[in-house]
Amino acid sequence: MRAIITVIGKDTIGILAKVSAVCCENKANIVDVNQSILQEMFVMVMMVDISNEGCNFMSFKDELSKLGDDIGMKINIMHESIFNSMHRI
Repeated sequence: MRAIITVIGKDTIGILAKVSAVCCENKANIVDVNQSILQEMFVMVMMVDISNEGCNFMSFKDELSKLGDDIGMKINIMHESIFNSMHRI
């Protein structure tokens, strides 16, 4: 099973490293990353594999949300199927 993580906020040093560390702690394998800086805003979309038995989706979601609060960014995660349903034309 895969999930999509989105990160949006003012660009600062170490955002990718901090999000990647939370992924590692939660046994989520990073499959793909796309990031850009729009003026001073950092935008990242990350696909992670969360099928590892050690990955608890709800605690992973809570940790990402807390990280977002700590660094002043908005971090969301959702299952890939929900993401695809929301973006189907």
